[in-house]
Amino acid sequence: MTGIEATARTPLTTNQVRGFWAAWGGWALDGMDSFIYSLVLAPALTELLPRSGIAATPGNVGYYGSVLFALFLIGWGLSMVWGPVADRFGRVRTLMLTILCYSLFTLLCGVVTNIWQLAVFRLLAGIGIGGEWSMGGTFVAEVWPEDRRRMGAGYLHTGYYFGFFLAAIANYSIGAHYGWRWMFAVGGTPALLVTFIQYGVRESKTWQRRDVERPTMGAAFAKLFAPTYARRTGLNASYLLVSIVGLWAGSVYVPTSVREIALREGYGANAAQLASYGTMVLSVGTILGCLVLPPLADRFGRRFTLGLYFLVMFLAISIGFGYVFYLTRALLPFMTCLFFLGVGGANFAMYTLWLPEQYSTDCRASAFAFATSVGRFAGAGITFLVGNGVQHYHTIGTPVAMTSLAFVIGLVLLPFGEETRGRALPT
Repeated sequence: MTGIEATARTPLTTNQVRGFWAAWGGWALDGMDSFIYSLVLAPALTELLPRSGIAATPGNVGYYGSVLFALFLIGWGLSMVWGPVADRFGRVRTLMLTILCYSLFTLLCGVVTNIWQLAVFRLLAGIGIGGEWSMGGTFVAEVWPEDRRRMGAGYLHTGYYFGFFLAAIANYSIGAHYGWRWMFAVGGTPALLVTFIQYGVRESKTWQRRDVERPTMGAAFAKLFAPTYARRTGLNASYLLVSIVGLWAGSVYVPTSVREIALREGYGANAAQLASYGTMVLSVGTILGCLVLPPLADRFGRRFTLGLYFLVMFLAISIGFGYVFYLTRALLPFMTCLFFLGVGGANFAMYTLWLPEQYSTDCRASAFAFATSVGRFAGAGITFLVGNGVQHYHTIGTPVAMTSLAFVIGLVLLPFGEETRGRALPT
């Protein structure tokens, strides 16, 4: 292939550009909303636990924080319902519904008066947050030209972690000065994006071609377990579970961990701002990881590349939380570990690229939604166990470090996955 041929790309249409930015914007604001809770965990529970008749001890904050994380993951697991809806009624309509769902219930988190109300709204917000990824990823895979689709997946997934960056900025400028309730108010703003999507983005032609034979929601979901797809559906869900354990056991405890290290080292009032810096470092690492993932996947294959990212996650979590967290002067080396935790966390971008390649149009959204959601139920249980570990050991480091073992299991399972390098998107 000549240099000119290698760099030539199919021009993007207006709808492809608008559709990408709609999906990217929804995913960025999705990431912002999902990470806001991590940033306000300590102050929110410190205020709400006494109002719920529970002492706001460090152990209780850690324990009930993990319970709420687990409920959020259950909500994300329930988001698999959006997949069959999208296969039946279209990707764009369903994308708008998911954004409205997580915006509304994140906003309502800002007016709660006790921990139980917060738990309900976090669960409902999780249903919307989980659905946006599968809808946006399916839409971009179908609407972008084949020669740009894989890089589109990498670009798209940077949105979620750019959202982490937005959440950190909001926490630095709003949360640190006006309190945690205003952070949830910021989380309601993604609803404004729906107007742009409604009037500026048209449905994918790939899905429209199937107008005369749209599957029922039940048929779309059932096809995932037909002989053609059953094995890969089970494996894909397993890979996602590994990733979920790592992300939610590692990343969501980052602000609390940085804050604890900062307080231990005497930073006092600056601890909240340092937690924001930690989130920014994590986000930068993940955005870079997302950008380099598609070229690696095209050169070395989907399975090998995902395995490489799993290995980085294993090392970053085990060393960062199991060793560096306990150093006398831990802040700077822990921040370094966070960068690599971010790079490894870009493993989620592989699913945006890989999952659409494995399924036909009539069940693609269902497959994406199922694989990225069902593991959240088990992830909820594991997150709950991590919370129990934090309460038992009276520390965040050791229980979180133990979750790195999940990536060893992922490395063992990867050779059995469906390799799709060099294949076009199925119709």
